Amino acid sequence: MKKLRWGMIGGGEGSQIGPAHRLGSSLDGLFEFSAGALDHRPQEGIEYGQKLGLGERAYGSWQDMLTAEKKRDDRIDLVTVATPNSTHFEITKEFLESGFNVLCEKPMTMTVEEGEEIVKISKKSGKICAVNYGYTGYSLVRHMKAMIQRGDIGKIRLVNAEFSHGHHADAEDANNPRVRWRYDPAQAGVSAQFADCGIHAMHMASFVTGQEVTKLSADTVSCLEQRVLEDDAMVNFRMDGGAVGRLWTSSIAIGRQHGLGIQVFGETGGLRWSQEQPNQLFYMPLNKRLQIIERGEANLSPEADRTSRVTIGHAEGMPLAFANIYTDLAEAINAEKEGRKMNPAADLYPKAIDGLRSMAAVVAVSKSGKQNGKWLDARPPMFQ
Repeated sequence: MKKLRWGMIGGGEGSQIGPAHRLGSSLDGLFEFSAGALDHRPQEGIEYGQKLGLGERAYGSWQDMLTAEKKRDDRIDLVTVATPNSTHFEITKEFLESGFNVLCEKPMTMTVEEGEEIVKISKKSGKICAVNYGYTGYSLVRHMKAMIQRGDIGKIRLVNAEFSHGHHADAEDANNPRVRWRYDPAQAGVSAQFADCGIHAMHMASFVTGQEVTKLSADTVSCLEQRVLEDDAMVNFRMDGGAVGRLWTSSIAIGRQHGLGIQVFGETGGLRWSQEQPNQLFYMPLNKRLQIIERGEANLSPEADRTSRVTIGHAEGMPLAFANIYTDLAEAINAEKEGRKMNPAADLYPKAIDGLRSMAAVVAVSKSGKQNGKWLDARPPMFQ
């Protein structure tokens, strides 16, 4: 099969997320890194792109990249947007309207209105707009979803999700540019920690349960007083299938490293998974012994089998989870090119509608936190 052409905006030299995308996109040999505008500084972006082998398709700006790629017969099949939050909407919109498939880093937009516009543009253009909730690419997260869908733990009663770390706890780091922007409303929007990490946990809750968040109540706080936006949040929520949800997210939890985890409790069993130990899924059937499901073992679900690459007992990490999002997208793009239905086990990549729902939740958390935890509708207006 011919490789698809992939391009990237942002993710330049020294970027935290850029290498994970480049590794993930190339891992299965489905995409070829063909074009990029990798830095907001034009010359640095061109030089780094050329260092990575892009040649003349190393661009100084995303605008230059869009103009040039539109004219090429061998234009890119997918572009990843890995730029600061405030630029996501404009870049994603322009590429979608120009006929390109897009994978946008989260949050997809800065406002709910922008999110609704992206959903409409994606639908009108017929182009994919995916959002990188990349942790849903883990094999055992997908197996967790499959177990819940087939009724292994019965009707879902309670979801407990968290994403907490302590890497922004040092007050001495307050003016560190890598930290400061996250708490600046002009660059981050209405929320800091929830928009950065909490939405990963909330999206995962919806992903594995198949239920959407309808309303929520939030307690938000800036533990470092100089911060305008929150660095800790506790969110209670309700889902459209009847599940009750609890979510904690923090950036000042000293001793926590990554801290993304989820527990789902049903009428006949419970499931627990943590991103720092991604090879094990803990399953407790009602009135029976605890079972540990290992990634790569026999007789798992098609969703898990498809996304497991190395033999049991060997670690799979974040770049491989990202790679599973890219393999999903490759299947979707190739199915459209070939005029066939895509493999349903691959139709799991987060879509624009997921990005929109997350943005609506971000706004609701921000408003609720300012109103002493008032319960608010967490749905975007187009779904109310």
